[in-house]
Amino acid sequence: MKLFPRACIAFFAVTLMIGCQSKTEKTNEVEETVENNMEIQAVKVGQWEGKDVFKYSLDNGFMEVEMTNFGGIISKILVPDKNGNLENVVLSLDSIPQYFTGNGPYLGAAVGRYANRISKGSFMLDGEKVEVTKNIGENHLHGGRKGFGVKVWDQAEPYDSENGVGVKMHYLSVDGEEGFPGNLDTWLYMELTSDNEIKVRFESTTDKKTVVNLTNHSYFNLGGIKRDVKDHEVQIMADAYTEVDNQSIPTGELINVEGTPFDFRTPKNLGEQMEAKGGGFDHNYATKRENSSELLEIAKVKHPESGRIMEVFSTAPGVQFYTSNGMRDFKGAEGKVYQPFWAFCLEPQAWPDSPNHSNFPSAALEPGEKYVHEIVFKFEVEK
Repeated sequence: MKLFPRACIAFFAVTLMIGCQSKTEKTNEVEETVENNMEIQAVKVGQWEGKDVFKYSLDNGFMEVEMTNFGGIISKILVPDKNGNLENVVLSLDSIPQYFTGNGPYLGAAVGRYANRISKGSFMLDGEKVEVTKNIGENHLHGGRKGFGVKVWDQAEPYDSENGVGVKMHYLSVDGEEGFPGNLDTWLYMELTSDNEIKVRFESTTDKKTVVNLTNHSYFNLGGIKRDVKDHEVQIMADAYTEVDNQSIPTGELINVEGTPFDFRTPKNLGEQMEAKGGGFDHNYATKRENSSELLEIAKVKHPESGRIMEVFSTAPGVQFYTSNGMRDFKGAEGKVYQPFWAFCLEPQAWPDSPNHSNFPSAALEPGEKYVHEIVFKFEVEK
Protein backbone atom coordinates (compact mmCIF):
# COMPACT_ATOMS: atom_id res chain seq x y z
CA MET A 1 0.00 0.00 0.00
CA LYS A 2 1.41 3.37 -1.03
CA LEU A 3 1.60 6.12 1.56
CA PHE A 4 2.04 9.80 0.86
CA PRO A 5 3.47 12.61 3.01
CA ARG A 6 1.42 15.30 4.65
CA ALA A 7 0.88 18.26 2.35
CA CYS A 8 -0.70 21.64 2.30
CA ILE A 9 -3.99 22.20 0.49
CA ALA A 10 -4.36 22.71 -3.21
CA PHE A 11 -7.67 24.45 -3.49
CA PHE A 12 -9.59 25.51 -6.58
CA ALA A 13 -12.71 27.65 -6.15
CA VAL A 14 -14.87 30.23 -7.83
CA THR A 15 -16.16 31.98 -4.70
CA LEU A 16 -14.71 30.05 -1.73
CA MET A 17 -11.03 30.29 -0.76
CA ILE A 18 -8.70 29.37 2.09
CA GLY A 19 -5.16 30.34 2.95
CA CYS A 20 -2.07 28.20 2.54
CA GLN A 21 1.67 28.96 2.78
CA SER A 22 2.70 28.34 -0.80
CA LYS A 23 2.78 29.97 -4.18
CA THR A 24 -0.56 31.22 -5.52
CA GLU A 25 -1.45 31.55 -9.20
CA LYS A 26 -4.52 33.50 -10.30
CA THR A 27 -6.66 33.31 -13.39
CA ASN A 28 -9.81 35.28 -14.16
CA GLU A 29 -12.01 32.56 -12.61
CA VAL A 30 -9.98 30.35 -10.33
CA GLU A 31 -7.49 30.76 -7.50
CA GLU A 32 -5.11 27.85 -7.21
CA THR A 33 -2.68 26.90 -4.47
CA VAL A 34 -0.41 23.87 -4.87
CA GLU A 35 2.16 22.07 -2.75
CA ASN A 36 3.34 18.46 -2.54
CA ASN A 37 1.04 15.46 -3.13
CA MET A 38 -2.28 16.16 -1.41
CA GLU A 39 -4.89 18.53 -2.71
CA ILE A 40 -8.48 19.59 -2.35
CA GLN A 41 -10.59 21.29 -4.98
CA ALA A 42 -13.88 23.11 -4.41
CA VAL A 43 -16.31 24.12 -7.14
CA LYS A 44 -19.71 25.74 -6.75
CA VAL A 45 -22.22 23.47 -8.51
CA GLY A 46 -25.52 25.20 -7.82
CA GLN A 47 -27.98 26.34 -5.19
CA TRP A 48 -30.65 24.59 -3.19
CA GLU A 49 -33.27 26.47 -1.19
CA GLY A 50 -31.27 29.67 -1.71
CA LYS A 51 -27.98 28.27 -0.38
CA ASP A 52 -24.76 27.65 -2.29
CA VAL A 53 -23.78 24.02 -2.90
CA PHE A 54 -20.17 23.01 -3.49
CA LYS A 55 -18.46 19.88 -4.74
CA TYR A 56 -15.17 19.07 -3.04
CA SER A 57 -12.60 16.76 -4.64
CA LEU A 58 -9.84 15.38 -2.39
CA ASP A 59 -6.78 13.58 -3.77
CA ASN A 60 -3.84 12.02 -1.91
CA GLY A 61 -2.10 10.57 -4.98
CA PHE A 62 -3.42 7.06 -4.30
CA MET A 63 -7.17 7.58 -4.14
CA GLU A 64 -9.68 10.35 -4.77
CA VAL A 65 -12.82 11.30 -2.85
CA GLU A 66 -15.68 13.59 -3.87
CA MET A 67 -18.07 15.11 -1.34
CA THR A 68 -20.56 17.96 -1.05
CA ASN A 69 -22.10 20.22 1.55
CA PHE A 70 -25.52 19.17 0.29
CA GLY A 71 -26.52 16.43 2.71
CA GLY A 72 -22.92 15.93 3.83
CA ILE A 73 -22.78 13.41 1.00
CA ILE A 74 -19.73 11.39 0.00
CA SER A 75 -20.55 11.21 -3.70
CA LYS A 76 -17.56 9.32 -5.09
CA ILE A 77 -14.60 7.24 -3.90
CA LEU A 78 -12.03 6.30 -6.55
CA VAL A 79 -9.65 3.51 -5.50
CA PRO A 80 -7.16 1.60 -7.69
CA ASP A 81 -7.38 -2.17 -8.08
CA LYS A 82 -4.34 -4.47 -7.99
CA ASN A 83 -3.58 -3.56 -11.61
CA GLY A 84 -3.73 0.18 -10.92
CA ASN A 85 -7.16 0.75 -12.49
CA LEU A 86 -8.90 3.61 -10.68
CA GLU A 87 -12.64 2.92 -10.20
CA ASN A 88 -15.50 4.34 -8.17
CA VAL A 89 -16.46 2.03 -5.30
CA VAL A 90 -19.66 3.72 -4.05
CA LEU A 91 -23.08 3.98 -5.68
CA SER A 92 -23.49 7.53 -6.92
CA LEU A 93 -25.22 9.95 -9.29
CA ASP A 94 -23.59 11.74 -12.23
CA SER A 95 -23.76 15.25 -10.76
CA ILE A 96 -24.31 16.88 -7.38
CA PRO A 97 -27.57 18.67 -8.40
CA GLN A 98 -29.12 15.27 -9.13
CA TYR A 99 -28.98 14.54 -5.40
CA PHE A 100 -31.27 17.49 -4.63
CA THR A 101 -34.45 15.59 -5.52
CA GLY A 102 -33.28 12.10 -6.51
CA ASN A 103 -31.59 10.54 -3.49
CA GLY A 104 -34.29 8.35 -2.02
CA PRO A 105 -31.79 5.63 -1.00
CA TYR A 106 -29.64 8.16 0.95
CA LEU A 107 -26.58 7.47 -1.25
CA GLY A 108 -23.51 8.60 0.70
CA ALA A 109 -25.56 10.92 2.91
CA ALA A 110 -25.11 12.10 6.48
CA VAL A 111 -28.31 10.82 8.08
CA GLY A 112 -29.98 12.13 11.25
CA ARG A 113 -31.16 13.35 13.65
CA TYR A 114 -31.78 9.69 14.22
CA ALA A 115 -30.34 7.15 11.81
CA ASN A 116 -32.30 3.93 11.39
CA ARG A 117 -35.75 3.30 12.87
CA ILE A 118 -37.83 4.55 15.77
CA SER A 119 -40.87 2.35 16.39
CA LYS A 120 -44.27 4.01 15.88
CA GLY A 121 -42.49 7.34 15.50
CA SER A 122 -42.52 7.96 19.25
CA PHE A 123 -40.61 7.47 22.49
CA MET A 124 -40.64 8.64 26.10
CA LEU A 125 -38.07 11.19 27.23
CA ASP A 126 -38.04 12.14 30.92
CA GLY A 127 -41.64 11.04 31.29
CA GLU A 128 -42.92 12.96 28.26
CA LYS A 129 -43.96 11.41 24.98
CA VAL A 130 -42.05 12.67 21.95
CA GLU A 131 -43.61 12.12 18.53
CA VAL A 132 -41.40 12.33 15.46
CA THR A 133 -42.11 12.06 11.74
CA LYS A 134 -43.42 8.72 10.49
CA ASN A 135 -41.90 8.28 7.04
CA ILE A 136 -41.73 4.51 6.64
CA GLY A 137 -45.16 3.11 7.37
CA GLU A 138 -45.94 3.75 11.03
CA ASN A 139 -42.27 4.17 11.90
CA HIS A 140 -39.53 6.80 11.71
CA LEU A 141 -36.45 6.30 9.52
CA HIS A 142 -33.19 8.25 9.08
CA GLY A 143 -34.37 11.59 10.42
CA GLY A 144 -37.76 11.83 8.75
CA ARG A 145 -39.00 13.35 5.50
CA LYS A 146 -36.32 16.06 5.41
CA GLY A 147 -33.45 14.79 7.48
CA PHE A 148 -29.82 15.88 7.52
CA GLY A 149 -29.12 14.14 4.20
CA VAL A 150 -31.19 16.65 2.21
CA LYS A 151 -30.05 19.83 3.96
CA VAL A 152 -27.45 22.30 2.72
CA TRP A 153 -24.80 22.40 5.43
CA ASP A 154 -23.47 25.92 5.96
CA GLN A 155 -20.11 27.41 7.01
CA ALA A 156 -18.41 24.83 4.76
CA GLU A 157 -14.66 25.30 4.90
CA PRO A 158 -11.71 23.18 3.70
CA TYR A 159 -8.98 22.49 6.24
CA ASP A 160 -5.51 21.01 6.46
CA SER A 161 -4.96 18.39 9.19
CA GLU A 162 -1.80 16.74 10.48
CA ASN A 163 -1.79 14.11 7.73
CA GLY A 164 -4.66 15.00 5.41
CA VAL A 165 -7.08 17.47 3.94
CA GLY A 166 -10.77 17.78 4.64
CA VAL A 167 -13.94 19.80 4.72
CA LYS A 168 -15.89 20.86 7.80
CA MET A 169 -19.51 21.99 7.65
CA HIS A 170 -22.30 22.95 10.01
CA TYR A 171 -26.02 22.38 10.40
CA LEU A 172 -28.42 23.70 13.03
CA SER A 173 -31.46 21.49 13.46
CA VAL A 174 -33.99 23.70 15.20
CA ASP A 175 -36.17 22.70 18.12
CA GLY A 176 -39.11 20.65 16.84
CA GLU A 177 -37.62 19.80 13.44
CA GLU A 178 -39.16 16.46 12.40
CA GLY A 179 -40.54 16.37 15.96
CA PHE A 180 -37.21 16.18 17.81
CA PRO A 181 -36.75 18.41 20.87
CA GLY A 182 -33.92 20.90 21.26
CA ASN A 183 -31.81 23.05 18.98
CA LEU A 184 -29.17 20.56 17.86
CA ASP A 185 -25.97 22.25 16.70
CA THR A 186 -23.83 19.88 14.60
CA TRP A 187 -20.44 20.06 12.93
CA LEU A 188 -19.43 17.44 10.38
CA TYR A 189 -15.76 16.88 9.51
CA MET A 190 -14.82 14.72 6.49
CA GLU A 191 -11.17 14.15 5.69
CA LEU A 192 -8.89 12.14 3.38
CA THR A 193 -5.54 11.21 4.94
CA SER A 194 -2.17 10.16 3.58
CA ASP A 195 -2.90 6.72 5.10
CA ASN A 196 -5.80 6.24 2.63
CA GLU A 197 -8.43 6.79 5.30
CA ILE A 198 -11.68 8.67 4.95
CA LYS A 199 -12.36 10.08 8.41
CA VAL A 200 -15.88 11.21 9.30
CA ARG A 201 -16.60 12.94 12.61
CA PHE A 202 -19.87 14.34 13.96
CA GLU A 203 -19.94 16.72 16.92
CA SER A 204 -23.28 17.90 18.34
CA THR A 205 -24.58 19.91 21.29
CA THR A 206 -28.15 20.68 22.34
CA ASP A 207 -29.99 23.23 24.50
CA LYS A 208 -32.67 20.71 25.51
CA LYS A 209 -32.51 16.98 26.23
CA THR A 210 -32.91 15.05 22.99
CA VAL A 211 -31.76 11.90 21.19
CA VAL A 212 -29.00 11.84 18.57
CA ASN A 213 -27.78 9.14 16.20
CA LEU A 214 -25.74 10.29 13.19
CA THR A 215 -23.93 8.24 10.56
CA ASN A 216 -22.77 8.10 6.97
CA HIS A 217 -24.89 6.04 4.56
CA SER A 218 -22.47 5.13 1.75
CA TYR A 219 -23.22 2.12 -0.47
CA PHE A 220 -19.99 0.26 -1.25
CA ASN A 221 -19.08 -2.08 -4.10
CA LEU A 222 -15.34 -2.73 -4.06
CA GLY A 223 -15.54 -4.42 -7.46
CA GLY A 224 -16.16 -1.11 -9.21
CA ILE A 225 -19.97 -1.50 -9.49
CA LYS A 226 -20.10 -3.99 -12.37
CA ARG A 227 -22.38 -6.54 -10.70
CA ASP A 228 -23.64 -7.55 -7.26
CA VAL A 229 -21.45 -7.82 -4.16
CA LYS A 230 -21.96 -11.52 -3.48
CA ASP A 231 -18.31 -12.19 -4.36
CA HIS A 232 -17.08 -9.99 -1.48
CA GLU A 233 -15.60 -11.40 1.72
CA VAL A 234 -17.10 -9.80 4.82
CA GLN A 235 -15.95 -9.75 8.41
CA ILE A 236 -17.92 -8.02 11.20
CA MET A 237 -16.38 -7.93 14.67
CA ALA A 238 -19.54 -8.61 16.66
CA ASP A 239 -20.86 -11.69 18.45
CA ALA A 240 -24.52 -10.61 18.49
CA TYR A 241 -27.15 -8.67 16.57
CA THR A 242 -30.41 -7.04 17.57
CA GLU A 243 -33.40 -9.21 16.69
CA VAL A 244 -36.07 -7.43 14.59
CA ASP A 245 -39.70 -7.99 13.62
CA ASN A 246 -41.13 -7.98 10.10
CA GLN A 247 -40.89 -4.17 9.98
CA SER A 248 -37.19 -4.22 10.96
CA ILE A 249 -38.04 -2.89 14.43
CA PRO A 250 -35.91 -4.36 17.25
CA THR A 251 -37.71 -6.68 19.64
CA GLY A 252 -35.27 -5.77 22.42
CA GLU A 253 -33.48 -9.12 22.27
CA LEU A 254 -29.83 -9.71 21.39
CA ILE A 255 -29.17 -12.86 19.37
CA ASN A 256 -25.81 -14.63 19.45
CA VAL A 257 -24.43 -15.10 15.92
CA GLU A 258 -22.72 -18.41 16.62
CA GLY A 259 -23.96 -21.19 14.38
CA THR A 260 -26.10 -18.84 12.26
CA PRO A 261 -25.72 -17.15 8.84
CA PHE A 262 -25.26 -13.89 10.78
CA ASP A 263 -21.82 -15.01 11.96
CA PHE A 264 -19.18 -12.86 10.24
CA ARG A 265 -16.65 -12.94 13.08
CA THR A 266 -14.24 -14.52 10.61
CA PRO A 267 -14.22 -13.56 6.90
CA LYS A 268 -17.11 -15.15 5.02
CA ASN A 269 -18.19 -15.11 1.39
CA LEU A 270 -21.23 -12.84 1.35
CA GLY A 271 -23.11 -14.80 -1.33
CA GLU A 272 -22.82 -18.03 0.64
CA GLN A 273 -24.06 -16.36 3.83
CA MET A 274 -27.00 -14.81 1.96
CA GLU A 275 -27.91 -18.18 0.51
CA ALA A 276 -27.79 -19.77 3.97
CA LYS A 277 -29.95 -16.98 5.36
CA GLY A 278 -32.39 -17.03 2.45
CA GLY A 279 -31.95 -13.37 1.51
CA GLY A 280 -30.08 -10.16 2.18
CA PHE A 281 -29.08 -8.51 5.44
CA ASP A 282 -30.49 -5.39 7.11
CA HIS A 283 -29.45 -5.84 10.72
CA ASN A 284 -27.66 -4.00 13.50
CA TYR A 285 -24.61 -5.75 14.89
CA ALA A 286 -23.68 -5.05 18.50
CA THR A 287 -20.03 -4.04 18.30
CA LYS A 288 -20.18 -2.74 21.90
CA ARG A 289 -22.58 -3.32 24.78
CA GLU A 290 -22.32 0.25 26.06
CA ASN A 291 -21.30 3.69 24.87
CA SER A 292 -17.62 4.59 24.94
CA SER A 293 -15.28 6.87 23.02
CA GLU A 294 -12.97 4.01 22.02
CA LEU A 295 -12.36 3.81 18.27
CA LEU A 296 -12.58 0.12 17.32
CA GLU A 297 -12.22 -1.81 14.10
CA ILE A 298 -15.73 -3.15 13.51
CA ALA A 299 -15.63 -4.57 9.97
CA LYS A 300 -13.35 -5.57 7.12
CA VAL A 301 -14.40 -6.29 3.55
CA LYS A 302 -12.29 -7.68 0.72
CA HIS A 303 -12.98 -8.06 -2.99
CA PRO A 304 -10.62 -10.86 -4.06
CA GLU A 305 -10.83 -10.19 -7.80
CA SER A 306 -9.78 -6.53 -7.60
CA GLY A 307 -7.63 -6.86 -4.47
CA ARG A 308 -9.40 -3.92 -2.81
CA ILE A 309 -9.82 -4.04 0.96
CA MET A 310 -11.83 -1.71 3.18
CA GLU A 311 -11.61 -1.60 6.98
CA VAL A 312 -14.22 0.23 9.06
CA PHE A 313 -13.59 1.78 12.49
CA SER A 314 -16.10 3.53 14.75
CA THR A 315 -16.76 4.81 18.25
CA ALA A 316 -20.48 3.86 18.08
CA PRO A 317 -21.93 0.80 19.82
CA GLY A 318 -23.38 -0.75 16.66
CA VAL A 319 -23.20 -1.02 12.89
CA GLN A 320 -26.09 -1.58 10.50
CA PHE A 321 -25.14 -4.09 7.81
CA TYR A 322 -27.39 -3.62 4.78
CA THR A 323 -27.03 -5.39 1.43
CA SER A 324 -29.18 -2.90 -0.54
CA ASN A 325 -32.10 -5.33 -0.58
CA GLY A 326 -34.56 -2.57 -1.51
CA MET A 327 -32.53 -1.14 -4.38
CA ARG A 328 -34.35 -1.83 -7.63
CA ASP A 329 -34.01 -0.27 -11.09
CA PHE A 330 -32.35 2.83 -9.63
CA LYS A 331 -30.65 4.93 -12.30
CA GLY A 332 -27.16 5.71 -11.06
CA ALA A 333 -24.02 7.24 -12.51
CA GLU A 334 -22.54 6.35 -15.89
CA GLY A 335 -25.79 4.86 -17.15
CA LYS A 336 -25.71 2.03 -14.60
CA VAL A 337 -29.00 0.78 -13.20
CA TYR A 338 -28.57 -0.37 -9.60
CA GLN A 339 -30.34 -3.53 -8.50
CA PRO A 340 -30.72 -5.43 -5.21
CA PHE A 341 -27.42 -6.60 -3.69
CA TRP A 342 -25.31 -4.32 -5.92
CA ALA A 343 -23.81 -2.75 -2.81
CA PHE A 344 -23.46 -3.10 0.92
CA CYS A 345 -23.71 -0.48 3.65
CA LEU A 346 -21.82 -0.54 6.94
CA GLU A 347 -23.47 2.25 8.92
CA PRO A 348 -21.86 2.71 12.35
CA GLN A 349 -24.46 4.08 14.74
CA ALA A 350 -26.46 3.72 17.94
CA TRP A 351 -28.67 0.66 18.06
CA PRO A 352 -31.96 1.22 16.21
CA ASP A 353 -34.97 2.24 18.29
CA SER A 354 -32.70 2.79 21.31
CA PRO A 355 -35.06 5.41 22.86
CA ASN A 356 -37.67 2.65 23.29
CA HIS A 357 -35.39 0.04 24.87
CA SER A 358 -33.90 0.71 28.30
CA ASN A 359 -31.51 -2.24 27.89
CA PHE A 360 -29.91 -0.66 24.78
CA PRO A 361 -27.01 1.85 25.00
CA SER A 362 -28.61 5.25 25.41
CA ALA A 363 -28.87 7.71 22.50
CA ALA A 364 -29.89 10.61 24.77
CA LEU A 365 -27.96 13.88 24.79
CA GLU A 366 -28.20 16.40 27.63
CA PRO A 367 -27.45 20.15 27.52
CA GLY A 368 -23.81 20.67 28.43
CA GLU A 369 -22.77 17.34 26.91
CA LYS A 370 -21.19 16.81 23.49
CA TYR A 371 -22.14 14.00 21.13
CA VAL A 372 -19.09 12.80 19.21
CA HIS A 373 -19.12 10.00 16.66
CA GLU A 374 -16.01 9.08 14.69
CA ILE A 375 -15.99 6.79 11.65
CA VAL A 376 -12.98 5.71 9.59
CA PHE A 377 -13.08 3.93 6.21
CA LYS A 378 -9.55 2.74 5.41
CA PHE A 379 -8.61 1.41 1.96
CA GLU A 380 -5.73 -0.67 0.66
CA VAL A 381 -4.97 -2.97 -2.25
CA GLU A 382 -3.65 -6.50 -1.97
CA LYS A 383 -1.43 -7.34 -4.92
